[in-house]
Amino acid sequence: MTSKKLSIIGIVTLLTFTTGVMADDEQVIKFAISADYYSKYIWRGQVFDNKSVLQPAISASAYGITFSIWGNMNLTDRSKIVPDNAGEFSEFDWTLDYTAAVPGVENLNFSLGTIYYRFPNQIYHPTTEVYGGLSVSAPLSPFIKLYHDVDEINGSYVQFGIGHTFEKIYTVSDICYCGLQLGTSVGWGSAGYNHGYFGADNSKLNDLTLSAGLPFCLGSTTLRPSINYSTMLADDIHQATDKSDNIWFGIGLSTSF
Repeated sequence: MTSKKLSIIGIVTLLTFTTGVMADDEQVIKFAISADYYSKYIWRGQVFDNKSVLQPAISASAYGITFSIWGNMNLTDRSKIVPDNAGEFSEFDWTLDYTAAVPGVENLNFSLGTIYYRFPNQIYHPTTEVYGGLSVSAPLSPFIKLYHDVDEINGSYVQFGIGHTFEKIYTVSDICYCGLQLGTSVGWGSAGYNHGYFGADNSKLNDLTLSAGLPFCLGSTTLRPSINYSTMLADDIHQATDKSDNIWFGIGLSTSF
């Protein structure tokens, strides 16, 4: 099945689901919108844009199902990856996700979904990943997620991570406060994944990513400054990437209703 067909199926599913939800007066669809500025666009340790980007997103969710659209807009003409492209989008991602508690297992959640990637104004072909993951509602919030490309890249990527949020480290009022978010993740690529992205022929660890954020909440609106670091772990993948060690910062604004 092609990625376009998978995307259409996802949209049709969302429309059908939304119709059913709106007919039920007791169930409310939750919406969220966000816009994030980053000094670089780094994805799984790879530099997709080495200059400033804007990444808006919108989502709708109910009954554990979330449909979201995310985009990456280049803000300058000085990017090595997509030069002369200021003010234009270089990527759109459509995601359909289902997340729920694992029946009969306390504090264990699972997620299943698909992501359709499209790259306007670039040479990359659209592709689709399916994924599944587990997360634990416990100290450090450990999680594992497996992504498998069913289109352009014949391989899989696995992400392991932990993180912790320190709630209300500074409080102005009940609806106005600041927290601290810390997280780290390690990525592993299969032989097919590493060959498709880096020309490497063996499965091995890919990237290590560290992040720290200082979300400031005002009711349902959150301002999210952050700083991030990533490095490629395997020597041949490290050498195959344009810039293997990156530090970047960001600031985002999000709200839900």
